Amino acid sequence: MLHQKSLLVKAYFAPIFKEVTKKVATGEKKKGFFGGEKDVLTKEKVLEKVGVSDSQLDSARLNDDIQLAIDSLNDEGYKVVSITSVISGSYDFDFKSEAVSSSKRMLVDTEKVSGGASYGYGYGFSYTDSLILLAEKST
Repeated sequence: MLHQKSLLVKAYFAPIFKEVTKKVATGEKKKGFFGGEKDVLTKEKVLEKVGVSDSQLDSARLNDDIQLAIDSLNDEGYKVVSITSVISGSYDFDFKSEAVSSSKRMLVDTEKVSGGASYGYGYGFSYTDSLILLAEKST
């Protein structure tokens, strides 16, 4: 008899890092102005997470998560037979004029609009939202 199992592995967007300068204690002490001891500080440049990308996946994390899922399935006696990506998408748009704004989905009386200029843009993209691993084992 053949048993099948599916497992969803979520993909995450990549973290965004920025190089910042921080004061870090060296472990040494020095005498303060009034006789007390103070930590000796030095400046070091370190990477600090400042956000998450809205378009680039964290492929290293996804690879690690896939490997963990495969190892888990193998431990249960399953063999992965396929991996399918689940694609999602996102978009944005904007249109502006003195009297019309489609981003707010407003309609106006055409008699009130007379001349002028407007602009607009729109874009869309897709990304891997997650992966589905299909595994099976024979009993």
